[in-house]
Amino acid sequence: MLLLAGAHRDAALAQAVAPAPAPLQSAPLRLAQAEPTAGDIAEYRRRLEIYLAARAQFESVAQPYWKAIGDKRRLRFAKRHRGEPIGLADYVRTQPPLYAGPPRPVDPTNEEQPRENRPIPVAADFIRDAMEQFRFVPEQPKSELDYKRAYARVAAAAGLTREQIVRVYSFESGGNGHYDVQAGLESKRPKARAISTALGYNQLLNANSVELLAEKGDTILHALKAKAQAATGPRRAALEKKLDVVAKMVAFCRSVPDTWSRHVRLGNTAKGLAVHAMSLDVDVGPLLQTHKLTTSVVFARRKGYTVPLTAAELEMMNLTGDGNGFDMVLMPAALREQVPTANFFQRSGYERNPVAIRNNVVSKLLAATNARMDREAALPGARDLAAAYPR
Repeated sequence: MLLLAGAHRDAALAQAVAPAPAPLQSAPLRLAQAEPTAGDIAEYRRRLEIYLAARAQFESVAQPYWKAIGDKRRLRFAKRHRGEPIGLADYVRTQPPLYAGPPRPVDPTNEEQPRENRPIPVAADFIRDAMEQFRFVPEQPKSELDYKRAYARVAAAAGLTREQIVRVYSFESGGNGHYDVQAGLESKRPKARAISTALGYNQLLNANSVELLAEKGDTILHALKAKAQAATGPRRAALEKKLDVVAKMVAFCRSVPDTWSRHVRLGNTAKGLAVHAMSLDVDVGPLLQTHKLTTSVVFARRKGYTVPLTAAELEMMNLTGDGNGFDMVLMPAALREQVPTANFFQRSGYERNPVAIRNNVVSKLLAATNARMDREAALPGARDLAAAYPR
């Protein structure tokens, strides 16, 4: 989980590789407090001036750097489209500048504080929107293992290997994540808050769900129709109702041009959030989660790459977008040791991603991804998914 196909999911990479900073929440009610003094305001203005000067100095370096990243990326994609070789000179080879100055001071008058943001919606909100917008409640599995079995069957039929789905699940969901796991809520801590709408085994964003139904809707409808025709009695009736709802959702998702920016906007509407609820459905969810990975596999094959993708390579394509991820897949080992990871991010995604900053060349980022997969694939949830894969 995005912008061109190779870059528009940089934000999703920042969320999935490492915890992203918590979003701005609705401001709490303030207790009565004394009005700021003239001295408080003067000190604030002094600190603000220092901050703005430091920030301006940083931006004078950072903006040209990130412009060069974008320029080089466009040139690389154009060269690859023409069948021309890509070399070290086609990447920005220096590490990006990182802001180390003072933080922006808090305005004691509260006149310049950020506007209140709506809290990030969670699974209960998606389900409520599905009921209100489509008069439908996603059919949740009887158990976590039921969902794992459904997902494993769909993934295997689509050509994904046991190693690919288990290791990607381990990386994305922490090795024990449930089908409804949401970014920020993995630990079930009392004060935990959602940090994005990323949901499920492969952490689909709400915009991903809209995009997948827009682009893969016919395939998903075909699979549901076949399942309905094979069923009888109440189960068949339930699947036929679900088929009708999904058809309406597909039409809605196709009501805008097939671009990431339009899917983002659509995904943030009540109907878009209702579409996202289908990841929780035991029949539709596994199809959505699987298609998120198979689109990357198909992209690589279409580019003539027939070697099976490792789970870490598939994860890079899954999270950074097919273009950026494939750029890393094709990169020789010698270049992986030298090319900064910043080349595959948008600036906002990179600057809030401590793992990408710490593992600042491609080889280190892939190694860190593999290490996390190794560690979390040994957990019970990952072992259950491995056992559910058809033999």
